[in-house]
Amino acid sequence: MRESVMFKLALVLHIFIGATLAGSAIIAVLVAGYGTLWPIVIAGLAGFIGGFPVSWLVARQLYEEG
Repeated sequence: MRESVMFKLALVLHIFIGATLAGSAIIAVLVAGYGTLWPIVIAGLAGFIGGFPVSWLVARQLYEEG
C-alpha cells in the first residue's frame, strides 16, 4: 500500500521535476553554444530521465513526514 501511494506521488511530482530538469538542461546546452537538434534532444531526455530518481526521493521525504 505504501509503495503504491509513493509511486503515485512520485509520478505527479515527476511532471514538475522532470520538466524543470529537462528545461534547465536544454537552457544549459543552448548557453554552451550547442544549438543543433541532437544536443537539445539529448539534454531534454537526460533531464526527463534524471527526474525519476529525484521525484522518488522527494516523494519518499514527503510521505515520511506526513
